[in-house]
Amino acid sequence: MARIADIFAGLDEIVQENAPLKELNWFKLGGPARYLIRPRDVEELRVAVARCVENGIAVYVLGLGANILIDDEGVDGAVFRLSAEEWRKTRFDGEVLEAGAGVDMQKLMLRAVRQGRAGLECLAGIPGTIGGGIHGNAGGRWGDIGTLVRGVTVMDTTGTVFQRTKEDLVFEYRRTNILARFILSATLGLEEDDPDRIMQRVKEYWMYKKNTQPLSTKNAGCVFKNPRGLAAGALIDQAGLKGLTVGGAQVSQKHANFIIAHPGCTSADVRKLIKIVQERVSEKHTVDLQLEIQLWPVRAAGE
Repeated sequence: MARIADIFAGLDEIVQENAPLKELNWFKLGGPARYLIRPRDVEELRVAVARCVENGIAVYVLGLGANILIDDEGVDGAVFRLSAEEWRKTRFDGEVLEAGAGVDMQKLMLRAVRQGRAGLECLAGIPGTIGGGIHGNAGGRWGDIGTLVRGVTVMDTTGTVFQRTKEDLVFEYRRTNILARFILSATLGLEEDDPDRIMQRVKEYWMYKKNTQPLSTKNAGCVFKNPRGLAAGALIDQAGLKGLTVGGAQVSQKHANFIIAHPGCTSADVRKLIKIVQERVSEKHTVDLQLEIQLWPVRAAGE
């Protein structure tokens, strides 16, 4: 196996080998990454990705880790994190907002409120970065981020940077048609409104989530996508699975579409519980629940 000094020569300041990922995801679970790479600009990102491609190293992209479950053995690949200052830049120009992929959605929402710019409040209580939010079309009952997007700057694994415009972007439930591996930045269209009125909506949305979701626990957000016309949480609840426990993993008593990681929990516990929930819901409702969270590395739940 090639040494890190050979693969990433000249990039030693941004590459960490055998890097722990537990503290970088909301479950606080999982093993290390073979490489954790934090590029400081587009050129470093391009070079690092090229080295990975040349050496057959799998490429992963990590935001705030709000919707992933990392295997206990870790990730045998390169995990890229766009957390440097370059990726956290923002600029308001009237009702147009430009934001880097690494910007925290919750912090950006509050900044927009202070600027008297409405739209982002639909993301209240949804953790993640702008890049991750756009990739998964983050949102909920009050709207999703896709409706705000005017354009996106992306980069593929060949290092090509290009623009995607509103006209050729498609946002659907928890997905978009962006296939490029890296979202670098985005332009959003907001509306002028009274800051106090926007903040009131934020508080209302936040309180609703606080009262209905286990926000103070270690979880990765909603585990399953809602089937068309149905609510995954209700299907799980009706199957009698609230509180079901495997090892340190438990289906939340507060909202059945959340799995809580209690002390001693492993990623294997969560995977096993996911598989049981899918099987029981299929038996009860003949509905196949699809994952909203990502499994790293990608493989069938329960393997």
